[in-house]
This record gives sequence, C-alpha cells and structure tokens, in this order.
Amino acid sequence: MNPHDFNQDTALQAARVLAAVLSRRQHRKVIMGQTVLVPGQLGEALRLPGIIHALQSRSGTRRNEAVERFTAIWLSLSERSREQVRERLGWYDPRQMEWDDPRSNRLPDVPES
Repeated sequence: MNPHDFNQDTALQAARVLAAVLSRRQHRKVIMGQTVLVPGQLGEALRLPGIIHALQSRSGTRRNEAVERFTAIWLSLSERSREQVRERLGWYDPRQMEWDDPRSNRLPDVPES
C-alpha cells in the first residue's frame, strides 16, 4: 500500500494502539543484583504521546504534520509490531482470507512497507 494512505482518523487509532503495544513490552534489568522488569519506553522515545496529541488538535496543519510523522514511524516498525496493531484494531487483508469468510472484503487504508 501507499504510505500516504493514512488519514487523520486511522492514524490516531493506530497511534493509540501502537503506544499500548509498545508500553506492554518489558525489559529485564539488573539493579543492585536483583532482576527487575522495566516497562518499555519505545513509545516515548518515538514521541508517540506528542503525535497523538497533535492528531487530536484543532489545527488542520498540525494534524497533517502528525499524520506524516506517524507514517514515517509506521514504515520503520517491524512487521510483527505492525501486525499486533492491525490485530488489535481488527484490520485485516482480504487477500489473505478464505473465500467463505463472512467478514467484509474491505481493508482500511494503511501503508505497508
């Protein structure tokens, strides 16, 4: 798919779910000899909270810039991360479905690498 297919609504939905997916990751750290699980900080490092806030802005130019920034992040993600977001949102590719699947044959406009 074309990377310019995200619109403001789909980018906002995907950004929220991506932030949740990335925050669920945990890392093991050894602090003072004890192993501690630390929540993932990749969402904050990618500045997803700021992008989500900009996508909710009243300013159309700010929302459009946030869509562009999110699209760039989306294209840099691993296929597994993108798949987790798609699964949580219920997005699917109709080309991978069985012919008798009762779901609609519509795929949301989201970019793929």
